[in-house]
Amino acid sequence: MDPVFVGLVIFLVVLTMMLSGVPVALAFLTANMIGAWFLMGGLGGVIQLIDNSTNLITTFTLVAIPMFVWMGALLFHAGLAGRVFDALDLLFGRIPGRLSYVTVVGGTAFSALTGSTMANTAMLGGLMVPEMQKRGYKTALAIGPIIGTGGLAMIIPPSNLAVLTGSLARVDIGALLLAGLIPGLFLAVLYCATIAIQVARDPSAAPAYDVVLPPFLERLKVFAVNVLPLGLVVFCVVGFIVLGIATPSEAAAFGVLASLILAWIFGGLNKDSLTKSLETAVSVTGMVFLLIFGSAAFSQLLAFSGASQDVVAAATAWEAPAYAKLMLMFLVLVVLGMFMDQISILLLTIPFFFPLARALGLDPIWFGIVVLLAMEMSLTTPPFGLLLFLMTGATPPNPDGTRVTFQQVVSAALPFLACDLILLVGLIVFPGLALWLPRAIG
Repeated sequence: MDPVFVGLVIFLVVLTMMLSGVPVALAFLTANMIGAWFLMGGLGGVIQLIDNSTNLITTFTLVAIPMFVWMGALLFHAGLAGRVFDALDLLFGRIPGRLSYVTVVGGTAFSALTGSTMANTAMLGGLMVPEMQKRGYKTALAIGPIIGTGGLAMIIPPSNLAVLTGSLARVDIGALLLAGLIPGLFLAVLYCATIAIQVARDPSAAPAYDVVLPPFLERLKVFAVNVLPLGLVVFCVVGFIVLGIATPSEAAAFGVLASLILAWIFGGLNKDSLTKSLETAVSVTGMVFLLIFGSAAFSQLLAFSGASQDVVAAATAWEAPAYAKLMLMFLVLVVLGMFMDQISILLLTIPFFFPLARALGLDPIWFGIVVLLAMEMSLTTPPFGLLLFLMTGATPPNPDGTRVTFQQVVSAALPFLACDLILLVGLIVFPGLALWLPRAIG
């Protein structure tokens, strides 16, 4: 049997099982067993494939994943995130649309602490939407910033998806994490500019209301007590990597230690918060590591069959500019992201896309940021973006009893989706947006 044909069959089996609702890990394991049996000589080939794939999930670099997950869960369950938003709300004073700005600034900070898109969006929705509804904010300014900012956790370090991407694509994880910092902050600035334009065009979208501002020194104290301490966590993660003090895995451990200390200082470290955060870390890590194992075997089988090499050869032989092929890969990622979860997409596409990117002469670190941006956009792209459904279902009823419709959520998300496209153009025109920091540190 032609090995390339078997490799393509393996790919189609995985894709079909995923689209049929079969759990991702089971889909990969099933297809891998079938492929190894036919391609690698029966039971002996299956055992060899398992031995080879086990090496990937026993590497030190993957320690960052459970550490980042635990750090974010601990900060959330200890109540530290709420303290940050309360402080920012006070600091923004009487600025028109201030709650929308608080959402972007606080959500960006929380992205740097959790690395989880779903956790970021759920937290922002729970904290900010009821308050903005009570103040009479229109849907565009109440929900739009949350949908946009929720996805920043995919780009701003420490991003769990960036660690996973770097592990699967065999690129420098530390460089990939650093590469997302400037694009992520640039995207947050674009979101703030979008809010300013919306408020200027329609002041009624964010009605003004009286705010009793405490003296400046008291506001400064609130900032110092509630916001600055969390900078310790960010410094332990991003700062230690930038300064070369620690690897990403070591920095993640320092981040957990800083989170534990802060949770204890602020009285949020108790049996309940510790138990819930550990349960989250164990369950998420177990799922991710099982998926990495399945993906490692999947990549080996595709390489062994020659299917991945043939796809790369066919794509490079196609008479089109490199950036046209880049746009095609980007479009594929966005479309897949409307139907599948981001981890599944990475597991399916990395064996094909990263070798192709290298063959096209694209920097793998830069390409990794483009891939993460595509993953973020897929979450907010109608009609099937996951965050659109999440916000439609999770948004509480308006004060008049009506519920936000899916069409209203989509309309609110579109301006912020346009910001993502602006960032994509910026990355293409100015690759240094992603590459300057890792090169300067390296």
